[in-house]
Amino acid sequence: MLKRVFDPNDTSGASVKISQARFPAPFVSGLEYGAPARGTWNIVHTGMLIPDAHQVFVCASNCLRGVVLTAAEMNASHRFSTVTIKENNVLEGDMEDLIIEGVSDIIRKLPNRPPAVLVYTSCIHHFIGCDLPLCYKELRKRFPDIAFTDCYMNPIMRKSGLTPDQIMRRQLYSLLETREKDPKSVNIIGNNYATDDDSDIVRFIKKSGYTLREVPRCTTYEEYQQMSESFLNISYNPAALAGGEYLKTAQDQQHLYLPLSYDEDEIKEYMKKLAEALGTEYDGDPEAKDRADKALERALSVIKDAPVVIDYTATSRPLSLARLLLEKGFNVERVYADSFSKEDQGDFSWLKENCPDLDIYATVQVKLRILPRVYDRKTLAIGQKAAYFTGTANFVNIVEGGGFYGFSGIEKLADLMTEAFIEEKDTRCLIQRKGLGCESCI
Repeated sequence: MLKRVFDPNDTSGASVKISQARFPAPFVSGLEYGAPARGTWNIVHTGMLIPDAHQVFVCASNCLRGVVLTAAEMNASHRFSTVTIKENNVLEGDMEDLIIEGVSDIIRKLPNRPPAVLVYTSCIHHFIGCDLPLCYKELRKRFPDIAFTDCYMNPIMRKSGLTPDQIMRRQLYSLLETREKDPKSVNIIGNNYATDDDSDIVRFIKKSGYTLREVPRCTTYEEYQQMSESFLNISYNPAALAGGEYLKTAQDQQHLYLPLSYDEDEIKEYMKKLAEALGTEYDGDPEAKDRADKALERALSVIKDAPVVIDYTATSRPLSLARLLLEKGFNVERVYADSFSKEDQGDFSWLKENCPDLDIYATVQVKLRILPRVYDRKTLAIGQKAAYFTGTANFVNIVEGGGFYGFSGIEKLADLMTEAFIEEKDTRCLIQRKGLGCESCI
């Protein structure tokens, strides 16, 4: 006879008032649940950003299932190949031969020779001590016209050191050749989405007379290679920090970290730092601030006191966004996040003191599998996970900040909030699509 393990309305361990929450990890790590909100990108999507590059995953068949589907779902199977590891490869100790010969066979059978190949190895290679440097040395010897780089599908690294996502965002730049630096050229690094052309950061860079490069903007492999000519790399996504540090050494490029923020003072501070790095001045943009405030006022006049919920996949600074909206009069009731970045610590302290009843909900805690997903009032969600967990059809469908930055980003987000509250979406249809913004065959 089956017996229910816990009350489906018991949220203990899966939610906590911010007044009682710990920073940066409010929940105990354990058995995890994966919600079917699939808009965030994975390592396959990110690797596909390098134009004309080919990916080869060397994994066991059960591990390959998900990445094969990702490539197929984004209509990119022609840029994707696999080498299957079997039991005999482990027992007989021929893993190096499997990688070298498997990748070589794939390259020889491709209709066109790719300029670069990304080889993804997996957990088993580290467990058995596979000599990966030997594999890459031999592949480069056999195919001197192809640039090879090492990438990793290694979930055992998720809880210690750099995560697979952080490593992938670093390796995205490992294929860059060393070139002479252009003092009037800069990169924005670490993003799956091109930074919005109307964003404060892009407009200021171009207004200051600098060429801007970014991997999502590249359409050819040569355009990608031109990123090594920039003297400065700018990042605002915490997951890009490892890439910035890597490029300081590998390409002798400066790195400037300007975290995404929804706070007026922080935005101005980061823009001043950018101006200093570019050798110019930032005198503020009162019109942009005014437009952002008016957009928030319009949104509030429509949304009024309806519950607002935010999740960490929509923005890397969910607490900064929650604080802004609460200060502007919105009824933010929940934030869905399993942990917080150090940049959110100030907002965490402010919310803890000024909004102690704000609910923090986990997204991977197993109780989220069966907790009720119905609000008794019309609810606005910002992010796919927030929409899924609250069962609302009114949600802002963005991930990773949507490419927004600064006051213009606040303005655009506020307009999307207004639109989302007025017009319902087909939540079930939208959130099951992998890699928001990628071409999808679903």
